[in-house]
Amino acid sequence: MGIQGKANLLMVIVTMFWGLSYTFMVMGLETMAVYNVVALRCIIAFLAAGIIFYKRIIKVDAKTLKYAAIQGFLLFIVFALSLIGLETTSVSNAGFILSLTVVLVPIFSSFIEKKLPSKAVSFAIICTMIGITILTTHGSVSFQKGDIVVAIAALCYSIYLLLNSSFTKNVESISYGIYQLGFAGLYALILTFIFETPTLPSTTTAWIAIIGLGVICSAFCFIGQTVAQQYTSATHTGLIFSLEPIFAAMFAMMFIGEGITIKLLIGGSFILIGNLVAQLEHLHVLRFIKKQDHEKAIH
Repeated sequence: MGIQGKANLLMVIVTMFWGLSYTFMVMGLETMAVYNVVALRCIIAFLAAGIIFYKRIIKVDAKTLKYAAIQGFLLFIVFALSLIGLETTSVSNAGFILSLTVVLVPIFSSFIEKKLPSKAVSFAIICTMIGITILTTHGSVSFQKGDIVVAIAALCYSIYLLLNSSFTKNVESISYGIYQLGFAGLYALILTFIFETPTLPSTTTAWIAIIGLGVICSAFCFIGQTVAQQYTSATHTGLIFSLEPIFAAMFAMMFIGEGITIKLLIGGSFILIGNLVAQLEHLHVLRFIKKQDHEKAIH
Protein backbone atom coordinates (compact mmCIF):
# COMPACT_ATOMS: atom_id res chain seq x y z
CA MET A 1 0.00 0.00 0.00
CA GLY A 2 1.39 3.39 -1.05
CA ILE A 3 1.46 6.48 1.14
CA GLN A 4 -1.79 7.82 -0.36
CA GLY A 5 -3.46 4.46 0.27
CA LYS A 6 -2.35 4.58 3.91
CA ALA A 7 -3.62 8.17 4.20
CA ASN A 8 -6.99 7.14 2.74
CA LEU A 9 -7.17 4.22 5.20
CA LEU A 10 -6.47 6.63 8.07
CA MET A 11 -9.26 8.90 6.79
CA VAL A 12 -11.65 5.91 6.76
CA ILE A 13 -10.73 5.22 10.42
CA VAL A 14 -11.27 8.90 11.28
CA THR A 15 -14.65 8.87 9.51
CA MET A 16 -15.61 5.65 11.32
CA PHE A 17 -14.91 7.27 14.70
CA TRP A 18 -16.91 10.36 13.71
CA GLY A 19 -19.79 8.01 12.94
CA LEU A 20 -19.31 6.48 16.40
CA SER A 21 -19.45 9.95 18.00
CA TYR A 22 -23.24 10.09 17.54
CA THR A 23 -23.66 6.98 19.69
CA PHE A 24 -21.27 8.41 22.30
CA MET A 25 -23.31 11.64 22.35
CA VAL A 26 -26.54 9.74 23.04
CA MET A 27 -24.79 7.79 25.81
CA GLY A 28 -23.48 11.01 27.37
CA LEU A 29 -26.92 12.63 27.32
CA GLU A 30 -28.31 9.86 29.52
CA THR A 31 -26.75 11.40 32.65
CA MET A 32 -25.45 14.86 31.64
CA ALA A 33 -26.81 18.05 30.10
CA VAL A 34 -25.92 19.33 26.63
CA TYR A 35 -23.40 22.10 27.41
CA ASN A 36 -21.76 19.90 30.05
CA VAL A 37 -21.13 17.17 27.47
CA VAL A 38 -19.71 19.66 24.95
CA ALA A 39 -17.47 21.26 27.59
CA LEU A 40 -16.00 17.94 28.74
CA ARG A 41 -15.57 16.68 25.17
CA CYS A 42 -13.72 19.77 23.94
CA ILE A 43 -11.62 20.36 27.06
CA ILE A 44 -10.43 16.73 27.12
CA ALA A 45 -9.67 16.94 23.38
CA PHE A 46 -7.79 20.25 23.84
CA LEU A 47 -5.67 18.82 26.65
CA ALA A 48 -4.94 15.54 24.83
CA ALA A 49 -3.96 17.23 21.54
CA GLY A 50 -2.19 20.05 23.37
CA ILE A 51 0.08 17.63 25.24
CA ILE A 52 1.14 16.02 21.96
CA PHE A 53 1.72 19.33 20.15
CA TYR A 54 2.67 21.52 23.11
CA LYS A 55 5.69 22.99 21.27
CA ARG A 56 3.39 24.38 18.60
CA ILE A 57 0.62 25.74 20.80
CA ILE A 58 3.01 27.76 23.01
CA LYS A 59 4.21 29.66 19.91
CA VAL A 60 0.72 30.77 18.88
CA ASP A 61 0.19 34.32 17.57
CA ALA A 62 -2.73 36.73 17.95
CA LYS A 63 -4.13 36.07 14.46
CA THR A 64 -4.30 32.33 15.08
CA LEU A 65 -6.09 32.90 18.39
CA LYS A 66 -8.58 35.29 16.74
CA TYR A 67 -9.45 32.84 13.96
CA ALA A 68 -9.57 29.92 16.42
CA ALA A 69 -11.96 31.86 18.67
CA ILE A 70 -14.34 32.42 15.74
CA GLN A 71 -14.16 28.80 14.56
CA GLY A 72 -14.35 27.51 18.11
CA PHE A 73 -17.66 29.30 18.53
CA LEU A 74 -19.06 27.70 15.37
CA LEU A 75 -17.71 24.32 16.47
CA PHE A 76 -19.42 24.74 19.84
CA ILE A 77 -22.71 25.59 18.08
CA VAL A 78 -22.43 22.50 15.85
CA PHE A 79 -21.70 20.17 18.80
CA ALA A 80 -24.43 21.69 20.98
CA LEU A 81 -27.10 21.65 18.26
CA SER A 82 -26.19 18.05 17.37
CA LEU A 83 -26.75 17.02 20.98
CA ILE A 84 -30.01 18.96 21.26
CA GLY A 85 -31.20 17.36 18.02
CA LEU A 86 -30.29 13.86 19.22
CA GLU A 87 -32.70 14.29 22.14
CA THR A 88 -35.64 14.03 19.71
CA THR A 89 -34.32 12.31 16.58
CA SER A 90 -32.46 9.11 15.82
CA VAL A 91 -28.70 8.73 15.45
CA SER A 92 -29.20 7.48 11.88
CA ASN A 93 -31.26 10.52 10.89
CA ALA A 94 -28.76 12.88 12.53
CA GLY A 95 -25.85 11.29 10.65
CA PHE A 96 -27.50 11.65 7.25
CA ILE A 97 -28.85 15.15 7.89
CA LEU A 98 -25.43 16.42 9.03
CA SER A 99 -23.95 15.08 5.78
CA LEU A 100 -25.91 17.91 4.11
CA THR A 101 -22.67 19.89 4.42
CA VAL A 102 -21.30 18.09 1.33
CA VAL A 103 -24.03 19.78 -0.73
CA LEU A 104 -24.42 23.02 1.25
CA VAL A 105 -20.77 24.05 0.81
CA PRO A 106 -20.93 24.20 -3.03
CA ILE A 107 -24.28 26.02 -2.80
CA PHE A 108 -22.79 28.71 -0.56
CA SER A 109 -19.71 28.87 -2.78
CA SER A 110 -21.96 29.56 -5.77
CA PHE A 111 -23.60 32.47 -3.94
CA ILE A 112 -20.23 33.88 -2.91
CA GLU A 113 -18.91 33.61 -6.46
CA LYS A 114 -22.24 34.98 -7.82
CA LYS A 115 -22.91 32.13 -10.23
CA LEU A 116 -25.46 29.36 -10.50
CA PRO A 117 -24.57 25.87 -9.20
CA SER A 118 -23.42 23.40 -11.85
CA LYS A 119 -25.78 20.73 -13.22
CA ALA A 120 -24.08 18.07 -11.08
CA VAL A 121 -24.43 20.13 -7.89
CA SER A 122 -28.06 20.95 -8.78
CA PHE A 123 -28.74 17.22 -9.23
CA ALA A 124 -27.02 16.53 -5.90
CA ILE A 125 -29.18 19.18 -4.20
CA ILE A 126 -32.38 17.60 -5.55
CA CYS A 127 -31.30 14.10 -4.46
CA THR A 128 -30.35 15.34 -1.01
CA MET A 129 -33.61 17.23 -0.48
CA ILE A 130 -35.62 14.16 -1.54
CA GLY A 131 -33.60 12.05 0.90
CA ILE A 132 -34.08 14.54 3.75
CA THR A 133 -37.83 14.67 3.09
CA ILE A 134 -38.13 10.88 3.16
CA LEU A 135 -36.09 10.64 6.37
CA THR A 136 -37.74 13.40 8.33
CA THR A 137 -41.45 13.51 7.46
CA HIS A 138 -43.72 11.43 9.66
CA GLY A 139 -47.13 10.58 8.21
CA SER A 140 -47.72 14.16 7.06
CA VAL A 141 -45.59 17.03 5.85
CA SER A 142 -44.24 17.79 9.32
CA PHE A 143 -40.74 17.56 10.73
CA GLN A 144 -39.47 16.49 14.12
CA LYS A 145 -37.81 19.22 16.16
CA GLY A 146 -34.59 17.21 16.32
CA ASP A 147 -34.36 16.90 12.54
CA ILE A 148 -34.69 20.69 12.13
CA VAL A 149 -32.10 21.38 14.84
CA VAL A 150 -29.59 18.97 13.25
CA ALA A 151 -30.22 20.61 9.85
CA ILE A 152 -29.31 23.98 11.43
CA ALA A 153 -26.15 22.31 12.79
CA ALA A 154 -25.30 21.21 9.24
CA LEU A 155 -25.82 24.79 8.06
CA CYS A 156 -23.45 26.11 10.75
CA TYR A 157 -20.89 23.41 9.95
CA SER A 158 -20.97 24.43 6.27
CA ILE A 159 -20.17 28.02 7.28
CA TYR A 160 -17.40 26.65 9.51
CA LEU A 161 -15.88 24.73 6.58
CA LEU A 162 -16.02 27.73 4.24
CA LEU A 163 -14.30 29.95 6.80
CA ASN A 164 -11.79 27.20 7.53
CA SER A 165 -10.62 27.07 3.91
CA SER A 166 -9.85 30.79 4.15
CA PHE A 167 -8.39 30.93 7.67
CA THR A 168 -6.01 27.98 7.27
CA LYS A 169 -4.12 29.83 4.52
CA ASN A 170 -2.91 32.40 7.06
CA VAL A 171 -2.15 30.38 10.19
CA GLU A 172 -0.26 27.33 11.44
CA SER A 173 -2.88 24.60 11.06
CA ILE A 174 -2.07 22.37 14.07
CA SER A 175 -2.17 25.05 16.78
CA TYR A 176 -5.14 26.70 15.04
CA GLY A 177 -7.13 23.46 15.21
CA ILE A 178 -6.19 22.71 18.82
CA TYR A 179 -7.16 26.18 20.02
CA GLN A 180 -10.52 25.81 18.26
CA LEU A 181 -11.25 22.89 20.56
CA GLY A 182 -10.08 24.93 23.55
CA PHE A 183 -12.34 27.87 22.72
CA ALA A 184 -15.30 25.58 22.03
CA GLY A 185 -14.76 23.99 25.45
CA LEU A 186 -14.50 27.41 27.09
CA TYR A 187 -17.78 28.66 25.56
CA ALA A 188 -19.53 25.44 26.60
CA LEU A 189 -18.10 25.64 30.13
CA ILE A 190 -19.37 29.22 30.58
CA LEU A 191 -22.88 28.21 29.48
CA THR A 192 -22.73 25.13 31.70
CA PHE A 193 -22.19 27.36 34.74
CA ILE A 194 -24.95 29.76 33.63
CA PHE A 195 -27.69 27.32 32.57
CA GLU A 196 -26.73 23.91 33.99
CA THR A 197 -25.00 22.32 36.95
CA PRO A 198 -21.42 21.29 36.07
CA THR A 199 -20.91 17.58 36.74
CA LEU A 200 -18.46 14.84 35.94
CA PRO A 201 -19.69 11.54 34.48
CA SER A 202 -21.34 9.45 37.20
CA THR A 203 -21.55 6.08 35.44
CA THR A 204 -19.18 3.82 33.53
CA THR A 205 -21.23 4.37 30.35
CA ALA A 206 -21.00 8.16 30.73
CA TRP A 207 -17.22 8.00 31.27
CA ILE A 208 -16.81 5.82 28.17
CA ALA A 209 -18.91 8.30 26.18
CA ILE A 210 -17.01 11.40 27.32
CA ILE A 211 -13.52 9.89 26.99
CA GLY A 212 -14.52 8.45 23.62
CA LEU A 213 -15.79 11.83 22.42
CA GLY A 214 -12.80 13.74 23.75
CA VAL A 215 -9.84 11.47 23.05
CA ILE A 216 -10.98 9.34 20.10
CA CYS A 217 -13.62 11.36 18.23
CA SER A 218 -12.01 14.77 18.70
CA ALA A 219 -8.27 14.68 19.57
CA PHE A 220 -7.37 11.55 17.56
CA CYS A 221 -9.67 12.42 14.65
CA PHE A 222 -8.32 15.96 14.46
CA ILE A 223 -4.69 14.77 14.45
CA GLY A 224 -5.47 11.89 12.08
CA GLN A 225 -7.25 14.14 9.59
CA THR A 226 -4.46 16.73 9.73
CA VAL A 227 -1.81 14.09 9.00
CA ALA A 228 -3.81 12.23 6.34
CA GLN A 229 -4.81 15.32 4.35
CA GLN A 230 -1.13 16.04 3.68
CA TYR A 231 -0.92 12.86 1.59
CA THR A 232 -4.32 12.52 -0.09
CA SER A 233 -6.57 14.71 -2.23
CA ALA A 234 -9.48 16.83 -1.02
CA THR A 235 -11.76 14.83 -3.31
CA HIS A 236 -10.76 11.49 -1.81
CA THR A 237 -11.30 13.03 1.61
CA GLY A 238 -14.78 14.22 0.64
CA LEU A 239 -15.76 10.85 -0.79
CA ILE A 240 -14.56 9.07 2.36
CA PHE A 241 -16.47 11.53 4.56
CA SER A 242 -19.64 10.44 2.73
CA LEU A 243 -19.32 7.16 4.68
CA GLU A 244 -19.91 8.93 8.02
CA PRO A 245 -23.72 8.54 8.14
CA ILE A 246 -23.38 4.85 7.24
CA PHE A 247 -21.00 4.31 10.16
CA ALA A 248 -23.34 6.36 12.39
CA ALA A 249 -26.30 4.11 11.53
CA MET A 250 -24.22 0.94 11.91
CA PHE A 251 -22.91 1.83 15.40
CA ALA A 252 -26.37 2.99 16.52
CA MET A 253 -27.74 -0.40 15.53
CA MET A 254 -24.90 -2.26 17.28
CA PHE A 255 -24.73 -0.34 20.57
CA ILE A 256 -28.05 1.39 21.25
CA GLY A 257 -30.45 -0.85 19.39
CA GLU A 258 -31.64 1.46 16.62
CA GLY A 259 -33.28 -0.42 13.77
CA ILE A 260 -32.67 -0.04 10.04
CA THR A 261 -35.94 1.02 8.41
CA ILE A 262 -37.07 1.21 4.78
CA LYS A 263 -37.29 5.00 5.14
CA LEU A 264 -33.68 5.10 6.33
CA LEU A 265 -32.46 2.93 3.45
CA ILE A 266 -34.31 4.90 0.76
CA GLY A 267 -33.73 8.39 2.20
CA GLY A 268 -30.11 7.63 3.05
CA SER A 269 -29.48 6.29 -0.46
CA PHE A 270 -30.71 9.53 -2.03
CA ILE A 271 -28.42 11.56 0.24
CA LEU A 272 -25.40 9.35 -0.49
CA ILE A 273 -26.04 9.60 -4.23
CA GLY A 274 -26.20 13.39 -3.93
CA ASN A 275 -22.96 13.46 -1.93
CA LEU A 276 -21.13 11.22 -4.39
CA VAL A 277 -22.29 13.22 -7.44
CA ALA A 278 -21.11 16.47 -5.82
CA GLN A 279 -17.71 14.97 -4.98
CA LEU A 280 -17.19 13.24 -8.34
CA GLU A 281 -17.87 16.48 -10.19
CA HIS A 282 -15.18 18.12 -8.07
CA LEU A 283 -12.80 15.29 -9.01
CA HIS A 284 -13.57 15.84 -12.72
CA VAL A 285 -12.87 19.58 -12.42
CA LEU A 286 -9.55 18.96 -10.67
CA ARG A 287 -8.48 16.50 -13.38
CA PHE A 288 -9.43 18.99 -16.10
CA ILE A 289 -7.38 21.74 -14.43
CA LYS A 290 -4.37 19.42 -14.04
CA LYS A 291 -4.65 18.39 -17.70
CA GLN A 292 -4.68 22.04 -18.80
CA ASP A 293 -1.67 22.84 -16.60
CA HIS A 294 0.17 19.83 -18.03
CA GLU A 295 -0.56 20.89 -21.61
CA LYS A 296 0.62 24.45 -20.89
CA ALA A 297 3.85 23.08 -19.41
CA ILE A 298 4.47 21.00 -22.57
CA HIS A 299 3.86 23.94 -24.91
